[in-house]
Amino acid sequence: MNVVHRVVPFFAVLAIASSSWAHHSFAMFDLDKEVTLEGTVKDLQWANPHAWLEVDVAEGNGGAMKWSFEMGTTGMLTRAGWKSSTLKVGDKVKVVCNPLRSGEPSGRLVTVTRPDGRVLGPGGPAPLPKPAA
Repeated sequence: MNVVHRVVPFFAVLAIASSSWAHHSFAMFDLDKEVTLEGTVKDLQWANPHAWLEVDVAEGNGGAMKWSFEMGTTGMLTRAGWKSSTLKVGDKVKVVCNPLRSGEPSGRLVTVTRPDGRVLGPGGPAPLPKPAA
């Protein structure tokens, strides 16, 4: 067996393994729960490995709480109809998310309804449902 036949499989396995290490699971999100929030876009971070949407959600005391929503990669978002300019700072939106299990104001974006009524998803495949107990 020559060196090429030994080296190529090694690098193929290394490439596959490194991509699986780079991606996290959805375990930090409560996939059995959906929260609907309305607020004002504070920022859309169009970056990889995940884009993030930040929304100021009004609180009863007149203040606002910043919520952060994890989305797919920019490539997945583009294929799902997103552009980096899809949402602008100041847009009023409705967001449905799977919240963090920790209770912090953050979650996995399920849908966002734009000011024009168009509904967009997170850009990636939905996590697999949990098996019934």
